[in-house]
Amino acid sequence: MEFLEQKPSSKGPAERFTGDVWVNMIAEGAAPSRLRVGVVRFAPRARTAWHRHALGQTLHVTEGVGLVQARDGEVMVMRPGDTVHTPPGVWHWHGAAPDHFMAHLAMSETAGDPGVPDVEWGEHVTDDEYEGTTE
Repeated sequence: MEFLEQKPSSKGPAERFTGDVWVNMIAEGAAPSRLRVGVVRFAPRARTAWHRHALGQTLHVTEGVGLVQARDGEVMVMRPGDTVHTPPGVWHWHGAAPDHFMAHLAMSETAGDPGVPDVEWGEHVTDDEYEGTTE
């Protein structure tokens, strides 16, 4: 048994996030494990860009109120204790509600193949998409 090195908090990059987002990686898949776990903290209205994971992603909300949406799906509200799984290859986004901070554990696996990206990032979520007002 060993303690893993705690890495400093990192600011979510503007090309992948809207608003203030901070990430603390807890586990990064030291072989043979491929598990990646991060604590992600979102300021109100902050959110990811559209993205998809090669092997899917599971979110577990630890505090605040958040939103999550799969492409062509409805915006859903997440609260502390909620766990949401997005299957492999499904485009989605997630972030904080307009008037709440939100933090979640983000869990996924690396593909284990350098030729296969673990996450594919798309365009930013528009305000209309965030507010669930698109047709």
